[in-house]
Amino acid sequence: MKIILLKDDKNLGKAGTLTDAKDGYARNFLLPKKIAIEATEENLAMWKEEQKRLKAEENQNRENAKVLKKRLESEKLVLKVKAGDNGRLFGAITSQNIADEMKKSFGENMDKRKIVLPENIKTEGIHTVEVKLFQEISANLKVVVEGIR
Repeated sequence: MKIILLKDDKNLGKAGTLTDAKDGYARNFLLPKKIAIEATEENLAMWKEEQKRLKAEENQNRENAKVLKKRLESEKLVLKVKAGDNGRLFGAITSQNIADEMKKSFGENMDKRKIVLPENIKTEGIHTVEVKLFQEISANLKVVVEGIR
């Protein structure tokens, strides 16, 4: 029986996919629990429209990520923090600090988990930080750390 999954199923796949299921499994489990719907002509037409919309949305998000990548790579993010005379910071700069400063400076809400920081920044200077924007698109953001004495 052809079905369209409404929720993820470990045996059949992710939500939104068109797949085959055994008749008994579909009728007795998937359909009553609203995990899937039968792939009738009407449901298939709605599913195809939804797939087109999702594809268009994904393409728009990809284009937005490319624009944001160019913007982030052309600018610098400046952080002013307390530091000692030897260039070491009092404390450290984390991905959350960088995300907060990006919101102030660029007006971009960035999830701290998308900022790849191998270890916290503990020294003054220019540091390059990878920011994951969309699937395979990521930007290298220059973070300038200036010490306040």
